[in-house]
Amino acid sequence: MTDKEADRLLVVDDDPRIAQMLIRYFEDNGYRVTAVGNGAAMRTELSKGKFAAVFLDLMLPRGESGLELLKELRNTSDVPVLMLTGQDDVTDKVVGLEVGADDYIAKPFHLRELLARLRTVLRRRTASDTGARQEVNGEESFSFDGWRLDISRRKLTSPAGDDVSLTTGEFDMLVIFVKNHGRVLSRETLMDLTRSRNLEAFDRTIDAQIVRLRKKIENDPKDPTLIQSVRGIGYVFTGRPG
Repeated sequence: MTDKEADRLLVVDDDPRIAQMLIRYFEDNGYRVTAVGNGAAMRTELSKGKFAAVFLDLMLPRGESGLELLKELRNTSDVPVLMLTGQDDVTDKVVGLEVGADDYIAKPFHLRELLARLRTVLRRRTASDTGARQEVNGEESFSFDGWRLDISRRKLTSPAGDDVSLTTGEFDMLVIFVKNHGRVLSRETLMDLTRSRNLEAFDRTIDAQIVRLRKKIENDPKDPTLIQSVRGIGYVFTGRPG
């Protein structure tokens, strides 16, 4: 991401008062903000260029669902997404995180907290990207069960030779598992290693992310053979090297 893209934010919310409030506040804090009110406009803006992060409302006009838009977005992009919602429901929060949100914020929110949450998400992304750049010269990569995980290029290739799109969180989680092959990792350990504690993380956040990862790398996500659950403890990666 270029310097010009690093301060661009996209707000997707049909409430003009909230949109204007976010524009004023974040622009006062050095960001450039584009605000749209529906999914079509979101797609248009994303097709024009990259953004550092997206604020996405859960409920949009004409029955549009922020979760459905997030699912669509995750098929093509790992841009950080912070969900905004009028419902402070744990189930909704878990669903949002399972789909691929980087954070989930209930309305009404304090603008200073929103800024802090954004900075936390962006710090995690910067730390992740920096780590990847440091490994470029080493060309670090791993193979398991026909899969190839190229850390330097942040790329996952399936046994069939297809590129598999992973969000930043999913990629980082898989790297942790592969590097700790055969070691049982507790949810607390996974939260620490993936920096998820910065998200007000809880056990089900980790579970939701693993559900997403299994859907992408397991032949049968309901009967996983690569990332296995260890009752009462956490998870273990059992993929065969090579």
